[in-house]
Amino acid sequence: MKVASGGPVLDGIVFDTPSSSKVVVAVVDPGRGPVFRTVHPRTLSEREGEAPADKALHSLIRRTPLPSHSGARGGSGGGQGRQGHARSTMHRTTGK
Repeated sequence: MKVASGGPVLDGIVFDTPSSSKVVVAVVDPGRGPVFRTVHPRTLSEREGEAPADKALHSLIRRTPLPSHSGARGGSGGGQGRQGHARSTMHRTTGK
């Protein structure tokens, strides 16, 4: 994909689409090297062929763990987030 978001047009690879208004793209930043950027889908366009930096982008994607979305867990997502502790502690009386 080509990413045109305010600066120079960069070649990139789509990594994740967390929502309909966000796309995570791996691009090569001239100052920092391969990085992930979150952009709007309207800033993306098709590209014709391979880019010279695709090897670095593929290695960045390979060493990054897959994103986990809250809706992708099959409906089990509410609650406290701590397993095994269903209730809080009881009130402690003082000196009876």
